[in-house]
Amino acid sequence: VQLVESGGGLVQAGDSLRLSCAVSGRPLLSYAMAWFRQAPGKEREFVAGIRWNGDATRYADSVKGRFTIAKDNAENTILLTMNSLKPEDTALYYCAADSAGWRMIRLTSREYEFWGQGTQVTVSS
Repeated sequence: VQLVESGGGLVQAGDSLRLSCAVSGRPLLSYAMAWFRQAPGKEREFVAGIRWNGDATRYADSVKGRFTIAKDNAENTILLTMNSLKPEDTALYYCAADSAGWRMIRLTSREYEFWGQGTQVTVSS
């Protein structure tokens, strides 16, 4: 499984940004996909997740109502639309895949076997 993130950048507070995670390799029919982020000096944290069939999503409290995760079936891509960005959203954002995600969308990074290289999001105040 290969995961390649894109879409990061430098924006101002209140702006929007959309991250993409291109998925290739084996079929991920039973997987959950998630976005994590890691700011300097902080632990990697769960941001949002979606089951591969799209029937369930989960969000961190800090992004609920501002971020939306979705799956583009045609492009085999996981999207993260981020609105009303805040300086505290600044981090390196990673896409990840969990082969046991058909049960539930898990919150801890160690549960995810496959990772992308990350894309930087910087929000200025």
